[in-house]
Amino acid sequence: MVSEDSAVPAAGLRFTALTVPKAADVLAGDLRERILSGGLAEGTALPPERHLAEQTGLSRATVREALRILQVEKLLRIRPGRGGGAFVHRPDRESLASTVQLVIRGQRIRLDALHETREAVEPACAALAAVRRNKDDLAQLDAAHEELVDSGAAGDVPRFLRANVRWHTVVARASGNELLIGFMSALSRSIYSATDIEHFLDDDIRQVTAQAHARVAQAIREQDEAGAKRRMERHVCAFARAAARVDHRERLELTDGEGE
Repeated sequence: MVSEDSAVPAAGLRFTALTVPKAADVLAGDLRERILSGGLAEGTALPPERHLAEQTGLSRATVREALRILQVEKLLRIRPGRGGGAFVHRPDRESLASTVQLVIRGQRIRLDALHETREAVEPACAALAAVRRNKDDLAQLDAAHEELVDSGAAGDVPRFLRANVRWHTVVARASGNELLIGFMSALSRSIYSATDIEHFLDDDIRQVTAQAHARVAQAIREQDEAGAKRRMERHVCAFARAAARVDHRERLELTDGEGE
C-alpha cells in the first residue's frame, strides 16, 4: 500500500492562480440578481446596514461598499436622515438613456456618428408609432410641433432646438418600445447638446424641419406605417446634411444638459 507521503505527482500537473471575489462584490451580485429578477420590487426598503451585516455575517464596511456599488449602478437610491435608507430602483428608460449618454460623452462620439445612428433607428420608431399611437401621443405631437413652429418663426434657436428634441422624443414614446424610447431620448439630447447654436441660424433649416415634422405626423395620425418610416428617413437624413453644412466640427465636447 502506498502512503500519501510517498505518492508521485502526475507529470506536468499545474495549477493556475485563483481569483477570489471580494465579499462586497458577492453581496452586490446577490442583491443585483434579486432586483433584476423581480425578487425585490421597485421601492422596496433594504434592511439597515447593521441588520444586513448580522444576516450575512459580513462587516458593516463590506455591506456599505456593496450598497455603494449598487447605488452607482442606479439599482439603489440612498435616502439620508430619519426614514431614509437604501431603496430598490429597477432600471427604466431613463437608466438606459443615462448610460447611453455617458458612453457618447465618454467616447466623444462624432456628430456624424450620432446622425448615422439616428438615421438607422428613428424611421423604425416612426413606423411603430404609426401602428401604436393613441390620442395622447397625437396631442403631444401637435403641442411640440406648435412650439417648434412658433420658436422658429421668432428666431429663438435654443427654444426651437428644445422643441425639436421634444417632438422626436414624443415619436419614440409613441412607438411603445421601451428600449427605443430610452435610446432615442439619449440620442436626441446628445444631438441637441452637440449642436453649435451660433451656426444654426439658417432660417431655411428651421422651416424645412417644421414641414418635415408635419408630414411625418400626418402619416402617424393616418396610421400609415410605411409612409411614416419613409418620411422620417428622409427627414433625419436631410437634417443631418443641413447640420453638416453649418457645422464642420469632427469631434464634440458634449455637456450634460438635456433638451427638454
